[in-house]
Amino acid sequence: MPYITGGVRPDWTAYLAAFADAGADLIEVGLPFSDPTVDGPTIQEASCAALARGATPASVLAELAATRAGVPLIASTYANIALRPGFAGDLRRAGVTGLIVPDLPLDELAGLSVPGIEVALLASPATPDDRLAEIGRRSQGFVYAVSVMGTTGERDQLAPSAAALAARVKLVTGLPVLLGFGISAPAQAAAAAAVADGVIVGAAIMRRILDGAGPAEAGAFVAALRAALDGPAVVR
Repeated sequence: MPYITGGVRPDWTAYLAAFADAGADLIEVGLPFSDPTVDGPTIQEASCAALARGATPASVLAELAATRAGVPLIASTYANIALRPGFAGDLRRAGVTGLIVPDLPLDELAGLSVPGIEVALLASPATPDDRLAEIGRRSQGFVYAVSVMGTTGERDQLAPSAAALAARVKLVTGLPVLLGFGISAPAQAAAAAAVADGVIVGAAIMRRILDGAGPAEAGAFVAALRAALDGPAVVR
């Protein structure tokens, strides 16, 4: 599941088709936010660029509504946007099928009303067993396994905590387990896929886009990730 910040460039929706053509199974679209607390410098920079262009959650979803990506779209945003009345309808009209709200605690999940939208919950290496079991029970679509304690961002290697976390999550859910945070290269993606059901790559893609990569170039990077997942290095 590659990630893009909605509105980061005037042609940002063209990346969706490029990612799908490159083999993405899902695409995560971040709604730009002024205080993205779980995101590191790269995604923060992308959010600032989108906001400077005048992007809003409404404008991003309106552009999505006019786009056909060809694969399921998962929106990610923060609680004070997701909890607004009418948000679920906006997502459905945009063709979004799933939602990630990283700053919404499990204890406050009942306050989120998004009928028709699957809400994927996050688990971290520090999540205690009883809470992890509840996350596994209440998550929808997939469970987002945060491979490292910290914010999003590129890293030189897959965190040692990733494999242990993926194994723990698999014990408490029958849903796919997707590893994210810090997966930055095809070899890391292959290593992550050896212990999980899929990978989420955000900062490494956004760094390329912020540095000027167009849809074809960014799509080529996603294709390299796809090839690594499908290659002989992946143990299933």
